[in-house]
Amino acid sequence: MHEYPDFVPRQRFQPTLALSPDAQTVAYSSNAGGNFDLWVVPSAGGEARQVTRLTDQTVRRIAWAPAGKSLVFAADREGDEQYRLYRVGLDDETPTELAPGPDCQRVLAFDPFDESGRFLVYAANDRDLTVQDLLVRDLSDDVERRIVPPQGVIFEPAGISPDGRWVLTAGFRTNSDIAAYLVDLTDPDSTAVCVTAEHGRGLFIPGPWAPDSTGFYLRTDVWGEFTCAARYSLLEGALEPVAQHDWDVEHVDAAGETLLWSVNEGGRSILHARRRDADLAFPALPQGVITSVALAASGDLIVVLIDSATRPSEIGVLGPAAGFRYLTDATPAAFHVVDPVEPEVITYPASGGRQVPALFYRPRTPGPHPVLLSIHGGPERQERPVYVCSGLYQYLLAQGIAIFAPNIAGSTGYGITHQSLIHRDWGGIDLDDLGHALRHLHTDPGIDADRIAVMGGSYGGFAALSCLARLPHSWIAGVSLCGPTNLVTLARACPPTWKAYVAAVLGDPDADTAHLTENSPITHADVVSTPLFILQGARDPRVPKTESDHFVTRLRDRGVDARYDVYPDEGHGFTNRNNELKAYGDIAQFLSGHLSLNSAERP
Repeated sequence: MHEYPDFVPRQRFQPTLALSPDAQTVAYSSNAGGNFDLWVVPSAGGEARQVTRLTDQTVRRIAWAPAGKSLVFAADREGDEQYRLYRVGLDDETPTELAPGPDCQRVLAFDPFDESGRFLVYAANDRDLTVQDLLVRDLSDDVERRIVPPQGVIFEPAGISPDGRWVLTAGFRTNSDIAAYLVDLTDPDSTAVCVTAEHGRGLFIPGPWAPDSTGFYLRTDVWGEFTCAARYSLLEGALEPVAQHDWDVEHVDAAGETLLWSVNEGGRSILHARRRDADLAFPALPQGVITSVALAASGDLIVVLIDSATRPSEIGVLGPAAGFRYLTDATPAAFHVVDPVEPEVITYPASGGRQVPALFYRPRTPGPHPVLLSIHGGPERQERPVYVCSGLYQYLLAQGIAIFAPNIAGSTGYGITHQSLIHRDWGGIDLDDLGHALRHLHTDPGIDADRIAVMGGSYGGFAALSCLARLPHSWIAGVSLCGPTNLVTLARACPPTWKAYVAAVLGDPDADTAHLTENSPITHADVVSTPLFILQGARDPRVPKTESDHFVTRLRDRGVDARYDVYPDEGHGFTNRNNELKAYGDIAQFLSGHLSLNSAERP
């Protein structure tokens, strides 16, 4: 019998890639050395090299300087999300901090340099903790220009136009209300102008500039339920679609005459490209989810970070002549003898005649099987066929435990209407969808409906606790990672720059106190009697540790079996490899122990 560590990938990656200007080197963030450090590997293949050796920081976003001799990156400490910016040469012993100062969120632009490498663009809430300003730093003299956003808008920059005149930035109000703004760098008094205002509120996520600076590409839902790729023309002030599908466009990149984009088709990523109005044919790409993509300046080489249910996240390159090849190998040891399981894509009925999509993983052994109801985070995220929780799904499947992972109301990928159903109704329509998931599982002859556990992280942790506290079912066990328990205190304690977003999506802690209280798991904690495992990062800036503290206390005061593991050097999730492996290993043991019990053996 295999143990959980046999299913663990050899390394994990942060969702960031950077391809050097000469397309010879790929930079990425990997925890192969213990922490998420900066690494580089030749795009032609070869040995990877570790560039940084950080002791308690995580490399998040990476970009090459235009000369190709150094990189900049953002990093936070022990998951606190107080990002700092650094520059490092490929042969430097230690990085140099850029824009030093007090702790705050410094958000590096996706393409942060002008073509000369003199100016660096980022955002920061150093002036006011509740506001994320746009900053353009002159690296020649360390002088900064600051652009303050409109009231209630959070800036996150995309990049500087190739001619050096414009800064393009996103202006966030919520995850579904994002506008595109331009700042004229030739005018020292210029303020940010919203160039998508005439189309009303919606999704306008800025992407790459056109090479001639006449416009930029973006993703928008202005023409329907799904996000498409579009081009904004500076000369005409016009927005026109360039790629529309009956699914969401999720990545857009451009180089020379090549436009590249990927489409989220039912959870899997499908890559497309066009050059001079002609579609490009690709060699076969492994089925999976593209979490990051980079396009060479020539348009002839594509680098992807691709994840799938049956192979952990890996870096690969795709070329028209050479086809696809992996640059990394994180394959776990168990896969030499175990055949991993692909999920089945299904839908099940819910209230109002809706159909809820879900991924259903069935073990290869005969049933009926116990099942884990697994709820994704967000809530505005999507359960997709990826290598979940460092191999936890595949380990449980090898133990004969099925996984049912629904995309309930609030999930992305199925249209803006489905996504926005949960706004200001956490613990409402989403919990109703989970109740219907239980009903569906009870009708499946391959499932042992007397052995169902529930698990989730972040929002998914909240949903898992809501299931235990508010859905009438004899749950076998529950797991919550960094899950909110009190929506009122969660709204009040959110990061300062999130205040407007939280009020719009979760609710106002003062105006909506009664509703938020009623839908909070802590309100119904005295109903919970299921064995429960709660994990929490002590430095979590999104879901404070007190959320878990209070819930565990309420359970233990009643003698409920509640295991509580706090990681003092982690934030919202895991950045330290040893911590991650211990946490998921403990979860694997907890769930398999409870779900594998026969009815007569259950306590």
